Amino acid sequence: MKGTWDLDRDPLAALREGKRELFEEFVRTEFSTFRGFFERLGAGSQEAEDLAQEVLLKLYRGASRYQPRSQFTAFAMRVARNVWIDNSRRRAARPALRGTGSPRPDGEGGDLRGLEAAVEGREAEPSSALSIREEAGRLRRALAELTEGHRMVFEMAVVQGLPYAEIADALEIPVGTVKSRVFHAVRKLRAAIGHREGEVRP
Repeated sequence: MKGTWDLDRDPLAALREGKRELFEEFVRTEFSTFRGFFERLGAGSQEAEDLAQEVLLKLYRGASRYQPRSQFTAFAMRVARNVWIDNSRRRAARPALRGTGSPRPDGEGGDLRGLEAAVEGREAEPSSALSIREEAGRLRRALAELTEGHRMVFEMAVVQGLPYAEIADALEIPVGTVKSRVFHAVRKLRAAIGHREGEVRP
C-alpha cells in the first residue's frame, strides 16, 4: 500500500472513535491500490473500480464491529481477498463475459508497468515506453499462467510489499506456503523477462 496504516494510524480504529479524517485519507490514498489489485487478478477496468469501492464500503460498514487484532494492512487485504472470492463465485454463476477471467495476454487489463523493476530490483527507464509495454505483455502472459493463489500472493508480496507474516495472516495460509508461492511466481516472471534477453535466470 502507498501509506502506513498500522499502530496509531489505523483508519478503522479512528473511524470507530468518530474520527473520519484518517479513513477519508485512506480512501483517497488506497483506492487505486485496490483497483490495481483487482486488475492484476484479472478484473476489467470498470469491474476493478466496482470491487475497490466494495472493499472500502465493507471496511466502512464494519468499523463499529472492528477489533484490531493484527496489522490493519493485512486485515484490509483479507477483506479485498474475500471480495474477490465472492466476485469469482458470482462470475461463475453467470455466463462468461468478455473482459473477465484471468489476466489477458492481449495488453488489456491491469497495468503491469514496473513489475520488471519489482522482480529484478531495478528502475525502469522512462524513455523505454515501448520496451515496457512489450515487457508488460510478457509478464501478463506469465501471470495468466499462474494459479489465482500464486497471483494473489505475488501481488501482496512483490507489488504491495507486505511482509510474509502479514500475507499469511491475510490469506489464512502458513508462512511457508507464502514463501513457496512467491518463489514460484517470481521464478516464472523472471523467466518471462529473461526470454527477451535470450536467457532464463534462476
